[in-house]
Amino acid sequence: MHQLTHAHEGDVVVFNIGMTVHKPHRPDLWGPVFTAMPAMLAELGRNRAAAERGEAEDLGFLGGWTLMGRRGPWVVQYWRSTEHLYRYASSADARHLPAWKRFNAVARTHPGAVGIWHETFAVPASGIETLYGNGAVIGLGQATGTIEATRRGRGARERLSSTTS
Repeated sequence: MHQLTHAHEGDVVVFNIGMTVHKPHRPDLWGPVFTAMPAMLAELGRNRAAAERGEAEDLGFLGGWTLMGRRGPWVVQYWRSTEHLYRYASSADARHLPAWKRFNAVARTHPGAVGIWHETFAVPASGIETLYGNGAVIGLGQATGTIEATRRGRGARERLSSTTS
């Protein structure tokens, strides 16, 4: 079996964010929340590409994917640091802050229509272990590229606390 691991060196921030629709019959209330995230992900993707070409400041976004769960959509994002994540979230020039203000306005005038949640995990490099077997590259490996798994160790225990050589 061909085994790969993530190529990223250093710490990673994993940011999970999702929404829960409580009033499905009111898309006028939850629709703007639902459509805000794809716009933000597109903005972040464009920035990442521009930063890689040397045309923009790197916002620190490594990649993200939307999942659909029983309670609603959920996005898993990878960031270089919490500082990068917080800077983007509070930037007046980015899409997040206006979307956050719109959500708060809806939440105040129509409480209980839609809910949001997020979780932030600051993961030290020594606490990351990934394995992608036979081409099933997703998550951190898809966001940052891959290397041969044996460069970090022969098993999960070895890879968990290693850095590439």
